[in-house]
Amino acid sequence: MILKYKSYWRKTGLKGKWGDIYLNHLNTFKPKNFLEIGVFCGVTARNTCEYLNKLHGNSFSYIGIDLFGGDKKSQIDEIEPNFLKNQTFSNPLKNLYYNYIKKENLNSIESNRNLLKKFKKNVKLIAGDTNEVLKKTDISNVDYIFLDGGHSYNTVINDLKIIYEVLKGKNKVILCDDYGAESFIQDVKNAIDDFSNKNNIKIKIIENRFAELIL
Repeated sequence: MILKYKSYWRKTGLKGKWGDIYLNHLNTFKPKNFLEIGVFCGVTARNTCEYLNKLHGNSFSYIGIDLFGGDKKSQIDEIEPNFLKNQTFSNPLKNLYYNYIKKENLNSIESNRNLLKKFKKNVKLIAGDTNEVLKKTDISNVDYIFLDGGHSYNTVINDLKIIYEVLKGKNKVILCDDYGAESFIQDVKNAIDDFSNKNNIKIKIIENRFAELIL
């Protein structure tokens, strides 16, 4: 299967080669039930659903959790990726289209639902801080998690702990962004290292950016 990550004319943290690397990692494990923490503008969600649909037809599920413009549980220690801090595009046509014609917030749940409407029967979007909503979400059937939500130490380690409590010993995959030097965030690395050391889980670094954990 030829996998090519598309931007769908929106903002994404997986620019250039990184989207293709992500899709090829997904293809290695071929999951059927997917959880993404940190949906942002929905680009990775759309690429993921397109891939899962090609692989499994209509019998796949996607859960996406994000603030979608809502409030963080903690405003003090959270770290936000640079590309999410504003909706100004270097491409003037994109800036005109989204900010003046459509007047659409790409991180809103409505905008994400519209982008994913092709797969609305397979998709569940949950708005909220994972410190509160993840433990209330049924993830027992999830095969693969892409973790790229809150980037503070407390949020990352809390997300990992909740996921581990449900999926430990089931050979499920967590792919964590912002671990290696290519998109390094210190709090993310510290949280993943501490969690992995405590639970004796091996970390595999993918392309000096992602951390792969097998539960």
